[in-house]
Amino acid sequence: MNNSKYIYLDNAATTPMDPRVIEEVSKHFRETYGNSSSLHSVGQKAGQILLKSRELIASVINVKRDDIFFTSSGTEADNIAIFGVALKNQNRGNHIITTSIEHHAVENPCKELEKRNFKVTFLPVDKYGIISIKELENAITKKTILISIMFANNEIGTIEPIKEIGTIAKKYNVIFHTDAVQAFGKVPIDVDDMNIDLLSASAHKLYGPKGVGMLYIRNKGIKEGWGKFIQPIMFGGGHERDMRPSTVNVPGIAGFTKAAELALEEMEQESQRQIKLRDKIIKWVTENIEDSYLNGHPTLRLPNNVNLGFKYIEGESIVLDLDIEGIATSTGSACSSKSLDPSHVLIGIGLKPEEAHGSLRVSLGRFTTEEDVKYFLEKLPVVIERLRKLSPLKKGVKYMFDKNSTDHQR
Repeated sequence: MNNSKYIYLDNAATTPMDPRVIEEVSKHFRETYGNSSSLHSVGQKAGQILLKSRELIASVINVKRDDIFFTSSGTEADNIAIFGVALKNQNRGNHIITTSIEHHAVENPCKELEKRNFKVTFLPVDKYGIISIKELENAITKKTILISIMFANNEIGTIEPIKEIGTIAKKYNVIFHTDAVQAFGKVPIDVDDMNIDLLSASAHKLYGPKGVGMLYIRNKGIKEGWGKFIQPIMFGGGHERDMRPSTVNVPGIAGFTKAAELALEEMEQESQRQIKLRDKIIKWVTENIEDSYLNGHPTLRLPNNVNLGFKYIEGESIVLDLDIEGIATSTGSACSSKSLDPSHVLIGIGLKPEEAHGSLRVSLGRFTTEEDVKYFLEKLPVVIERLRKLSPLKKGVKYMFDKNSTDHQR
């Protein structure tokens, strides 16, 4: 590592815990060790913390506290939502609609359900990663029971037309789930205004602890409540009102709550700050590094996400060389970083495999400074030039690429 200070630009994979969150978690590890289901005072103290946490998390997306169910992760929340709805409603229908660019936490449960005689429609997206509302409406049948479409993509940062999707789902009485793991705490979310029935989030994406997530479940009726349209997929004790049985991780949830509170307080200011840095990177790279382009929508994207494509070289090599220079980035989803297959998201927006392999995801965070971005922009062109000199795909072998496929935000 050539840089004495390591610059972390992989906040979409995970974020470092905010020192204020660390203090909160540490306090509860010391003081709130009781089982929140216990009747004694130590347990009741934990129960009160859990109640307050539920209230604050609910306020982030404008819902009632009893509609929040804590989980161990965003992945678990996605699985509960998808399997829970599918199993509860299989007498009504067996059709699910999702997209071709979902996180594996949604994609793989849907593929598993296909093995169990469910039908899944994977909607295509345009070159920016956005679905067609018309295609969504046309895909709905009498047997459609669930639409699961992510709020914002984890690789390219594109934000989907969530309110319009929710309107369509409500029109046809179809349950709507959104994986908001990347968006929660970064952009405003109002589930009533957006007609969202289920929403997944995770603490470690907003400077909270790992191992904590949540699932919002809309109360669909006074008599049956959330049980009217979803059922548990795990069975045990009565924790989280039977939806997620397991002794509740109160210190972790307290950390999640503190992280969400900070995110809500700082969202507007921090969003504008990150957008400024994000757009600076996009503009500088696409104007100064030849054969580079932006993946995803130029404006309808998360404030902290930059996904760049570079011809003639592989993203893995860029990541490794930048790491030597003291900069952490990624090629896409951290869950797929060890796979040799090209990103299904980049393939989904129309890139060829060799183009998809040349991607670099830069995700900014609360602790990213202008100096960090400046250092990154100093080192990136040096790395790109060095790798292109070594690449068998370097300039002069342009037949490897379709000229029409470069129609991105050049």
